[in-house]
Amino acid sequence: MKFKPQDGFPYYFHLAQDGDLLSLFSATAQIEFLRKIPEEKGSYRYSPQKWSIKQIIGHISDHERIKMYRAFLLSRNQQIELWGYDQSALVNNARFDDLTMSQLISDLQNIRAASLSFVNTLSAEQLAIKGFATEHEVSLEDFLRTIIGHERHHLEVIKRKYLP
Repeated sequence: MKFKPQDGFPYYFHLAQDGDLLSLFSATAQIEFLRKIPEEKGSYRYSPQKWSIKQIIGHISDHERIKMYRAFLLSRNQQIELWGYDQSALVNNARFDDLTMSQLISDLQNIRAASLSFVNTLSAEQLAIKGFATEHEVSLEDFLRTIIGHERHHLEVIKRKYLP
C-alpha cells in the first residue's frame, strides 16, 4: 500500500520501518546531510508560500519536542489522545529564519540526544502501551517511529524541491 503525507500516522510510520528504535534515534546521516547545506541556501523557498529550509529544520525540531512529550506521557500510562497541532502557527510564530543553519542544526541535535536518552530508558512493556493518534490505535513504539518518519519525509522534500 502506498501512503501519502496527508495520511498522517500510517505514512510516517511506513517511512521508519528499518531498524530498531535505538538505531533510528542514533542515526547521524540526517545531521550530516543538513550540515552540507550552505548558509545562503537556508532561507531559500522554492515557492513564496512554502517554508524555507531553516523553517523546515525548525519545524522538525518543534515536531520532535511535541511528540516526545506525548510519548513520555504515554510511557507513564497517561491515556491521552496523541492529538495533532497547528504546525503553521508554530512556524509562523518562530524566528527560524533569523537563526543560523548551525544554530538550528545544533538545536535539532540536542533534541535528538534527549529523545535518544528517553528511548533508551523504555522497557518492552512501555513500548507496547497503546494510545490513539487520530483514528489509529498505536503502540508507543510505533508512535516513536513516526517521529523519525516525519523527519525523513521533510529531508526528502528538501532534497527533491530545495536542492535540485
